Amino acid sequence: MRIGLLGGSFNPAHEAHRALSLLAWKRLGLDRVWWLVSPGNPLKENSAMPPVEERIAQAREAASSPYIDVAAPEIAYRTRYTFDTLLRLTAEHRGTRFVWLMGADNLAQFHRWKRWQEIAKLMPIAVIERPGDEDAPLSSKAAHALARYRVDESDAALLMSMRPPAWIYLHGLKSPLSSTSLRLKKRRQA
Repeated sequence: MRIGLLGGSFNPAHEAHRALSLLAWKRLGLDRVWWLVSPGNPLKENSAMPPVEERIAQAREAASSPYIDVAAPEIAYRTRYTFDTLLRLTAEHRGTRFVWLMGADNLAQFHRWKRWQEIAKLMPIAVIERPGDEDAPLSSKAAHALARYRVDESDAALLMSMRPPAWIYLHGLKSPLSSTSLRLKKRRQA
């Protein structure tokens, strides 16, 4: 199996998450994409976030694809950080090829993640362009540190067979939606 992993708080899950997942599914030749709903982001304030069960249910509704599954392994594994969760997933699913999926906005702050270099060594990474400042993520500390491992976009179908570290920057997602903008819009309407 070739599985793309998209982690996040999904607060809320939305069409851009779905579009990002399906773009990666198609371009990377994935069998499935798993949305990993996190109980909370260690880099953000989480006190006002809806309960994880509510976000899981909403994510399942937003996913609306036979190629996307929604899970919350951090709850079962009692992990807090992405690296620890991915380590457990890879140990539990030996023989499965995983790729970490992230929006380009996350690449811009990837260097702030706990053990981010080890995540890059654990599995390939596919960074998907987000509308806005396309240059900022590629100028980030993590992008510079991993520059020699960047795979040309024309080789997207080969990423899953590459030994990490290996990463790719995929263009094509044009949705301006973000969970942050949706939360702000909801607050303004309230």
